[in-house]
Amino acid sequence: MDNLRQRFYFPDTDLRGEFVRLESALLPVLRARDYPLEIQSQLGEALVAACLLSGTLKFDGRLALQAQGQGEMTLLLAEATYDNTIRGLARWKAPVAEGRLPELKQLLGENALLAVTLKPANGRDYQSLVPLDSGDLASCLMDYFTQSEQLPTQIWLAFGNGRATGLLLQRLPDQQAERETNDDNWKTLETLAGTLSTDELLNLPAETLLYRLFHEHSPQLAEPDVIEFACTCSRDKVTSMLRSLGRDELQSMLDEQGGADVRCDFCRRSQHFDADDLAALIEPDPHS
Repeated sequence: MDNLRQRFYFPDTDLRGEFVRLESALLPVLRARDYPLEIQSQLGEALVAACLLSGTLKFDGRLALQAQGQGEMTLLLAEATYDNTIRGLARWKAPVAEGRLPELKQLLGENALLAVTLKPANGRDYQSLVPLDSGDLASCLMDYFTQSEQLPTQIWLAFGNGRATGLLLQRLPDQQAERETNDDNWKTLETLAGTLSTDELLNLPAETLLYRLFHEHSPQLAEPDVIEFACTCSRDKVTSMLRSLGRDELQSMLDEQGGADVRCDFCRRSQHFDADDLAALIEPDPHS
């Protein structure tokens, strides 16, 4: 499978991991805009990271990874849901310097912000700010888990040839009696994973890669999840958005344009509202 999340565990330890690869599921995201390669790379890695982080969601909802800045890239947004769908987008200022792959912090510029937001389908959002002390996304997220969540975490991300891949190792809270053993296990697994090359991360099948790294430690693999692109846009949502503009704005739109075309930022699907559609939105609701 070219779009999957593979969870794995190490028996009798509090150590876990996830492997994510995205390929065809990336295409609707990358084709939505004429992204420079530098932006494609950051967007691909962000989507993989969102999948890795959303792997432990226990509720109906989504996880959003969002970065904003005033540099060459002004917005990076990647979302992954509990039921294994993704969507994302980026905005940038032209021109982006070509011939190099700058790190996230460099692309965002000074005073940039990075946040992880949990969005339950029912309930309030919960947001955590991630320090941008390190240059690349993986390092920033590792710092976040270690400092804010008290969960030692190692993350590797890669993008190339329209494919994005990531590997996560994480140490869960352990019992005092098991701490010394888990300390040793963690150091060993972290060292083994550190031998992984970018080419291996991008191109080896999940089972082959995990066997190559950890075969002496017998990781247990869960049933893999299939990841798909999905957008939540709909005509009903666009109708509600237009109605929220108010009667005066809608009347102006009707007078000047005779209709409206609204395009989704994520999938670029366009919804057309003709003169009759706008007139119906302008008319007062007889039940109000």
